[in-house]
Amino acid sequence: MESILQCVLHVSVTILLLLGHMITALEVPLDPKLLEGLPQPPTITHQSPKDYIVDPRESIVVHCEAKGKPHPSFSWTRNGTHFDIDKDPKVTMKPGAGTLVIDISGEKPEAYEGVYQCTARNEHGAAVSNNIVVRQSRSPLWAKERIEPIVVQEGVSLVLQCRPPAGLPPPIIFWMDNNFLRLIQNSRVSQALNGDLYFSNVRTEDTRSDYICYARFPHTQTIQQKQPITVRVLNDSPSGERRPTFLVPSGASSSAMVLRGDVLQLECIAEGLPTPEISWRKDSGDLPMNRTTLHNFQKTLMISDVTEADAGDYRCMASNSQGAVYHIITVTVKAAPYWISTPKNLILAPKETGVLSCLPSGNPKPIISWSMNGIPIENSPRDPSRKVEEDSIIFSDVQPGSSAVYQCNTSNEFGYLLANAFVNVLAEPPRVLTRPNEVYQVIANGPALLDCATFGSPIPKITWFKEGQNSVLDGDDYEQHNNGSLEIHTAQKADSGKYTCVAINSLGKKENHVYLEVKEPTRILKQPEYKVVQRKGNVLFECKVKHDPSLIPTMTWLKNDGELPDDERFVVDMDSLTIYNVTEGDEGTYTCIMNTTLDQDSASARLTLVEATPTPAIIYDQPDPPTDLEMTELRARSVQLTWVPGSDNNSPIQRFIIQYEDVLHQQGVWHNLTEVPGTKTTAHLALSPYVLYAFRVLAVNEVGFSQPSYPSARYQTEPAAPEENPSEVDAAGNEHDNLVISWKALTSLQSSGPGLQYKVSWRQTDGDRDWESVTVANVSKYVVLGTPTYVPFEVKVQAVNDYGSAPEPTAVRGFSGEDLPMAPPEAVQVLVENSTLAEVQWDPINPQMVRGWLMGYKVYYWKEDPQIEEQKVLTFGRNKTQGKLPGLQPYSQYTFNVRAFNEKGEGPSSPNQQFNTPEGVPGPPASLRITNPSLDSLTVEWGPPVELNGQLTGYTLRYQPINSTNELGPLEEVTLPANTTSCTLHSLKYSTRYKFYLNANTVKGAGPAVTEETVIIMDEVIPSQQVDIATQGWFIGLMCAIALLILVLLIACFIKRNKGGKYPVKEKEDAHADPEIQPMKDDDGTFGEYSDTEDHKPLKGSRTPSNGTVKKDDSDDSLVDYGEGGEGQFNEDGSFIGQYSGKKERDTAEGNESSEAPSPVNAMNSFV
Repeated sequence: MESILQCVLHVSVTILLLLGHMITALEVPLDPKLLEGLPQPPTITHQSPKDYIVDPRESIVVHCEAKGKPHPSFSWTRNGTHFDIDKDPKVTMKPGAGTLVIDISGEKPEAYEGVYQCTARNEHGAAVSNNIVVRQSRSPLWAKERIEPIVVQEGVSLVLQCRPPAGLPPPIIFWMDNNFLRLIQNSRVSQALNGDLYFSNVRTEDTRSDYICYARFPHTQTIQQKQPITVRVLNDSPSGERRPTFLVPSGASSSAMVLRGDVLQLECIAEGLPTPEISWRKDSGDLPMNRTTLHNFQKTLMISDVTEADAGDYRCMASNSQGAVYHIITVTVKAAPYWISTPKNLILAPKETGVLSCLPSGNPKPIISWSMNGIPIENSPRDPSRKVEEDSIIFSDVQPGSSAVYQCNTSNEFGYLLANAFVNVLAEPPRVLTRPNEVYQVIANGPALLDCATFGSPIPKITWFKEGQNSVLDGDDYEQHNNGSLEIHTAQKADSGKYTCVAINSLGKKENHVYLEVKEPTRILKQPEYKVVQRKGNVLFECKVKHDPSLIPTMTWLKNDGELPDDERFVVDMDSLTIYNVTEGDEGTYTCIMNTTLDQDSASARLTLVEATPTPAIIYDQPDPPTDLEMTELRARSVQLTWVPGSDNNSPIQRFIIQYEDVLHQQGVWHNLTEVPGTKTTAHLALSPYVLYAFRVLAVNEVGFSQPSYPSARYQTEPAAPEENPSEVDAAGNEHDNLVISWKALTSLQSSGPGLQYKVSWRQTDGDRDWESVTVANVSKYVVLGTPTYVPFEVKVQAVNDYGSAPEPTAVRGFSGEDLPMAPPEAVQVLVENSTLAEVQWDPINPQMVRGWLMGYKVYYWKEDPQIEEQKVLTFGRNKTQGKLPGLQPYSQYTFNVRAFNEKGEGPSSPNQQFNTPEGVPGPPASLRITNPSLDSLTVEWGPPVELNGQLTGYTLRYQPINSTNELGPLEEVTLPANTTSCTLHSLKYSTRYKFYLNANTVKGAGPAVTEETVIIMDEVIPSQQVDIATQGWFIGLMCAIALLILVLLIACFIKRNKGGKYPVKEKEDAHADPEIQPMKDDDGTFGEYSDTEDHKPLKGSRTPSNGTVKKDDSDDSLVDYGEGGEGQFNEDGSFIGQYSGKKERDTAEGNESSEAPSPVNAMNSFV
C-alpha cells in the first residue's frame, strides 16, 4: 500500500511541476486553525445600500465590515476626498470594523449628506465599498392654497387633483373624509398612480365638502393633509350617455420606459356614461401569466420582475354600451448593469496562471473599468505578469508578493456595479480539513459520501484507496466530486471498511483515514391491516420490523398523524398496538413508525367502527382509489412513496400497482413502474436520471382495478451520463461502396440527460486499423461511404449527452456492401441419367469473385421448342457443386447455364450448353370414342398422344365383355400400326357391355391407356355413362322421403302383425292416397303386401336406363372413369354396383375392392 501511494505521489508531483494549468477559483475554507497562519487580502463582507436615506432624528450609521489576514484597517472618503474622522468629534468608527456612527444631535443633518466610500486595507491589498449616497428623509408641508368649490352637472367626468409636496422618499397618497374614513372607490371613482382622484362620471350622491388628500411619509411616519375640496353635483342639465374617452393617458398612443428587474406600471383611466370597463392585452403576444396583476379596478396593469421580452405594444381598451376606444402604450425595456458573471477570488501558486473575468450586461452596454487596490489600473505600478483585456485580467507566471485586490466597475446611464476580487499568491502544501478517523454509517443500497476536504496551493489532487485493494477507486460504482468527496452510488455490505484519501500537490502530500459502516435497512415485514370492528370490540394492529442489529430501533404509533390518546385502553407492545373496548372516537388511521439513527420505515392502516347489526348481503366491488400520496427519502436515484389505501369494498386488496408519468418527455402517458403486496402502503422506487416524475397508485382485488389515485407531487431527477448504449446495432452495406450502421435509438427515459447524441465508430478488422468516428443526433443510422466491397468491419455505437458518455459499447461485426459476382462457375458439365432426369455439375466459384456472401447457385434450363419459351430455374445451396434437373421431357433437347448469386444478385452465367434426353414411353392417346355401331360390330376411333416422347411404334387395343354380375370376360388384343387412328371390330355379341383399352407404344414400351365402355342393345350402341347423383340435392331429399315412408310402413306392419294376419298395403293406399307416395309406384301401381317372410330380403338393383338421359358432360363420375382392368360386379339384372372413385384409371384389384359397397343409384333403382 505504501509503495503504491509513493508511486502516485511521484507521478502527480512530476505532472504538477511540468505542466502549468489554468486556475479558476480556490475558496479559502473558514477553518479558524487554517486561517491563523494563512495570509488573505481584504474582502468586504457588509456595507450600507448605495442609496441610503436616514432619519434626521437618529444617528447616521454607515456600515462597512471586512475580513482578511491580517485584519484590515479602514478609511473613508466623502464626496471624493479623504474623510478624516479624527477631526470630527461627532463621528466615530466601531472597533474592529469600518462602520461610521455620526451623532447628529444638535447638528444639521444636511451637513453630513454626501457620497461616502469605505476602503479596507492590509499588507496584501485594499478592497473598496460602493459609493454610498447618504441623504436625510424629508416630509415638507403642503403649500397653503384656497380651493374653490367645484360645481358640475350630473354625468360629466371630474378630476380632483392632489399634488402632494415632494418628499424623500416619495409619500404614500390616500383620500379620506373628515371622519378619517377612506373614500369608497370603484370602477367609477378611483385614485390614479399620481394620487389624483378620477370620476368617470359624477352622480348627485358625490356631492360633499370633505374630499381630503393625505400624504404619509414612511421614514418620519408623518402625515400631511391637503385642504378639503367641496364638490356639488347639479341635475338640472344632466349629461347624456356617451362613448368612452381616455383621461389618462391622452391621445391614441404613448410610450413608457422601464428598467429590467423593476415593476412595469401602466395606467388607463377613461370617462364615459355608462361607466367604461377597462381591459388589457399585448399586441405581440400574451401577458406573462405569473408576473402580471391588475389593480385599481382593472385600470392599472403591473408586471413584476421585468425582462427584455416584456417590451412591446400594450393595448388598453375602454368600452361601454355606447362604444369602445383603445390606447396603445409602447414599452421600452432598458437595463442598468447586472452581472452575468462576477469576478471570483483567485488563489494561485507561484508560476501559475489564472484569469479574473468581469462579465456584465445592460442596455445600453455598460462600460468596464478596472482598479487595483482602489486605484485605476492604468495608474497602478506596471506588472509584467498581468495583461488587462476589456472584461478580464490574465495573470501568468505570478510571483510571490504580487497579491492584490482588483475592482471591476461597470456602468451605464442607469447605474453602476462594483465588485472586488483578490488575487492571493500562496505556496501551501496540502492540508486535509476532514477530521481523521471519521466513521460514516449508511444504509445498504443507498449512497455513501466520504468527505475529504482539503486546502493547498497549488490545488491538491485527491485520490482514494480502500484497505485491502491496491488500485485507485474509480469506475461506475464510485464517483469523486470536485471537492474531493468520494461517493459510492449504491453501498453494499462489502463496501464497509477503511478508506484513505491522499491529497498531493507539488509541495507535498497529506493523507487521511475514514471508516464506512454499511447497515441493513429497516423494513416493516408485516404491516398493520385495515380493520373493521364493532362498538366495544377489541382490535389488534401488528407491525413486525426487521432492522440492523447494531442499530437501536424505536417504535412509535400515531393516530391520524398525531400522538396516541393518553388512554389505558391503548396498549403498545414491542410489535403491536391493541385497542380495547373500541368507541366512535377511535376511528382513524393508525401508523407505526420504526426509527433508527440512520433510517426509518412506516406503515398505516385504518380502523373503521360499525354498529352491531344483522349481517346484510355482502356486496363486492372493486376497491376505491388510494389517497394521500406522499414522497419521502428524496434521493438522486430513488424515492419512497407512501399512500393511504381506499376501501376494499369487501374484497381484500391483493396488490398495488405504482405507475409513473414522465412529464418532461411523455406527458399524459402512464407506465407501470412496480407492484407491491396489498398489505403494504409504501414502495421504494428506483428512478432514472433526467425525468420529471409524477406517481399514481391503483389498487387491485378479485373484482378488478380501482380508479387511479390523484397524481403525487412532481419530482425531477438530476441529469446524468447515459447508463446504456443503443441496442440492435447492425452493420451491413446496401451498396457496393458503403456500410450502413443502424441501431435502435434510446428512449427519452434512457437518455438520462439533455443533448442525446450517438458516437458511431468503425474500423476494418483486417490489419491494425484505427477507429474512425462521428457524432450524430436524432437519427438511428449512419452511412459510411467509400468503403471497399464486402470487407469485414467492427462498429460501435455509444450514447453521449451533455453530462458524459455511456459505458464503452461492445463492438459488432459486419460487412460493407456487396456487389454482383464477377465470374460464373467453371467446369460446368451435364450427365443425363434417364429420359426425365439429368445432373449438372460445376466447380465452386473463386471466393474473390463472389464480392459478397455466396448464397448459392442457380441453374437456368429450357427446352429448345419454338412453342415453349418458358425458362425454368433451380436454386442450390452455397456448398453444392451439382444438382439434378427433374421432370424433363423425354426425347427433347435442352439448353442450360449456371450462375452464382449473393445477396446483391446474380453474377454472369456460364456458357450455354445443350443436352438431349432419350426416348420414353408415350403419353395416353388424346381421345377414344365409339362410332358406327351395328348389331355385331363397331368402330373405335382415337387421337395420337399429345406427348409422343419418342417415335411411335404402334397402338395396342384390348377389349373384353362384362356380364350382368360385373364379371369380366376374356380379353381380346389387337396390335395396330402407328399411322392408324381407327379400327373396326366385328363378331361382337348382341346386347353385351364391352370395355375397351387403348395404349400408344414406343421402343421404351407402352404408355398409359385410355378406356371406354359401351353396350350393344338391339340396334343401338350407346356408351355407358353414369352420373354420381348421390351428391345431388334432389336425390338426398328423395332418399329421405323414402326412408321415412319405409319407417311408417314398418311401424304399421308391426302393429298389424301383433294383431295377426297381413297388412293390406294396397287397400290403405286406395283409401288414403298420399301424393308423396304416388310417384314411387311402379307400372303395377302397388307395393304388394308386407309379410314376415320379406323382413330380410335384399333390395334389387337395375341397370342405368338406356335412353341416354344421364350424360357424361353432366358428371365426372361415369363408368368410363373406373380405370382399366377393373372386375366390376353386376347384380342379377345386370346393374353395376361398383363404388365411385373419381379416378379415370384403376387396376383390377381396386375394382374388386370397390364392388363390395352398392352404389346409391342402384340402391334407389332397387325400389323401382
